[in-house]
Amino acid sequence: MDRSQKADSVAFLNGVFNEAGAVVITRNLGMTVAQSTALRTKIREAGATYKVAKNRLAKLAVAGTDYEGLGDFFTGPTAIAASADPVAAAKAVVEFAKTTDKIEIVGGAMGSQVLDAEGVKALASMPSLDELRAKLIGLVQAPATKIAQLATAPAAKLARVFGAYAKEAA
Repeated sequence: MDRSQKADSVAFLNGVFNEAGAVVITRNLGMTVAQSTALRTKIREAGATYKVAKNRLAKLAVAGTDYEGLGDFFTGPTAIAASADPVAAAKAVVEFAKTTDKIEIVGGAMGSQVLDAEGVKALASMPSLDELRAKLIGLVQAPATKIAQLATAPAAKLARVFGAYAKEAA
């Protein structure tokens, strides 16, 4: 890597750290190309990014961001998974780590809150942002639906009673 490529890499990683809702640091332990491709596909489907980076460049990129506490995690063959949704990257990495022992979750962070491997696994068990939005909309709509049903029920009962009287009189 020449100097300009290193500067571009640091700028890209700095942008990733500035835009991320959560970052997960992994250690790759001899993954095959097929496993790496499967991991990248899974992460991309989750709406996250996955980048293998040189540790020195990653330490430079993380300086001055909310994720400065991650500097100690950059040792050995590391990679960075990041997403705007705080749960997406963690979920994808943890699900993939269950299928192989070739990837180790080192730690991660949500903003300035640094997480260890267990913290990342706990984060992955939380519902995603879209799931939370769906639950919230469901909770908001449920009372309105019940109120509408209660408001229309007496009128429907009256209509049935009048209908029965009309049939009886005829």
